[in-house]
Amino acid sequence: MAWLLDAVPPDYRAYGVLRRHPLALARMAHHHVRAEVEAARAGYRGAAVDLKDQLPPHVVEAVLEVYRREGPRLVSLAESIALVERALRGEQFTERM
Repeated sequence: MAWLLDAVPPDYRAYGVLRRHPLALARMAHHHVRAEVEAARAGYRGAAVDLKDQLPPHVVEAVLEVYRREGPRLVSLAESIALVERALRGEQFTERM
């Protein structure tokens, strides 16, 4: 639960239903992080054009580097949340070698 709550905005902690029902929290966390992935992708695509007239080139490049690092982290988090959600739904997993 704590890990899932860390993946969503802090305000989600105020909802008792999410603390009482891990599957509901996992579902909401999954949607939230997927939206963050899409936002990061859109931000990356537009950052150079949107910021080139307001920031020096080295700063724009640094912003792009943040997106390049954050994107894979968010994708990995979304995949992990999806696995937790599947487990909470009772899906059985078999170990692969």
